[in-house]
This record gives sequence, C-alpha cells and structure tokens, in this order.
Amino acid sequence: MIYFDDLLKSDNIDYAVSRIAKDFREKYKFPEVRQLGIVVPDVEAAAAQLEEKGIGPFFIASDTLKFWNERGENRTFSGKVGMAIYKGYDVELLEPGVGSTFYKSCVDEKCRMVLQHLGFLVKDVDSYRKELENYGCSTWVRGQIKSFPIVTEFAYMDTVAQAGIIMEFIDMRFLGFAVKVPGAIYHSLGRLEKLTGIRCLSL
Repeated sequence: MIYFDDLLKSDNIDYAVSRIAKDFREKYKFPEVRQLGIVVPDVEAAAAQLEEKGIGPFFIASDTLKFWNERGENRTFSGKVGMAIYKGYDVELLEPGVGSTFYKSCVDEKCRMVLQHLGFLVKDVDSYRKELENYGCSTWVRGQIKSFPIVTEFAYMDTVAQAGIIMEFIDMRFLGFAVKVPGAIYHSLGRLEKLTGIRCLSL
C-alpha cells in the first residue's frame, strides 16, 4: 500500500506522485494526475489531521449515489467525501460508505491514510474506460454524482494487476461545460462549514 503521509514527507511531492505507476501511465498515454484518492476510516478526523499540517480546509459532504455500477451490478452507494487542493492535486478523502466494499477493502488497520487511486480528468469517461478495457483492464465501478448544476461522471478501472494501483477517469461538468474546481472554492466552503459548525453537508 501507498500511504499519503509518505508522499507528504517527500521533498518533492510532484516527483513522488510521478513515480507511481509511471510505466503504465506512459504506456497507455494517460493525462496528468489530477486527483489523489485517499481512503480513511473517518473523513472528518482525517481532514482535521491534514488541516493541522496546512492542507485545506476541506469541504466535506455526504451523498447517496443512485448510479453506481460495480462489476456489472447496479447498486446504491452512500458515502462521505472531503475535498481540498494541495500542490495542485485534488486531495479526496473517502470513507468506506454503505452499499459496497470498494473503499472498505482499502481501510488500513492502523488508520493510516491509504492512497487507493489516482484520478485523471478526461472529456469522455466511457471512451477512455473502453479503450483501457481493450488492454485487459476491466471497469470496476462506473458511477455518476449529480449535484445541480454539477454532474460528475467517473469510472474506477481495475488496473491493480498491471499498475499496482486503481486508476479513475473523471469528467466534471458545470451546466454541461467541463470544469476544474479551483482550490479556493473547496477551501472557502470548508471554512464556511467550520464557521457554521456544520462540518459535513448532506447533498
């Protein structure tokens, strides 16, 4: 497993991230890494720890996803996520949730923050995932998050055998236009949550 704390200890986090599944990403011409997906037992506790290190504040939200297709089976997944930007990367904190073992299987018994996946912004999730399927990597989860006016399409690919880590394709759109959420938005929302005492927003 790769632990987020180890990446933070690196003198150059860009270099450390660039080494993760480097050959695999270069072979299949992946775009640049945008997101670091980190599985934790408790998002709010993990966010507090990272905020003490100067990362964040984290915007924390919970939601129930009605479109969550896992290994070809339609499910409903409920979970909690924390978002912040650090050194140009989306830092995404994820709890095990309910309705799937996808995140739960990566929870560390010592409560360390596990880097479960790398995320990449693309224009068409399905075209990218189907191309990767042709190379022998199946789609683990295909899902969608709707929070008007933002719709996020995503696909987790089972690249563990070939790359040693899960890859995620992400297409986030605001009123139909592709967007990259600025860190200032996540951090401002996180500050607002802390000021109001509502640390987790239910979407």
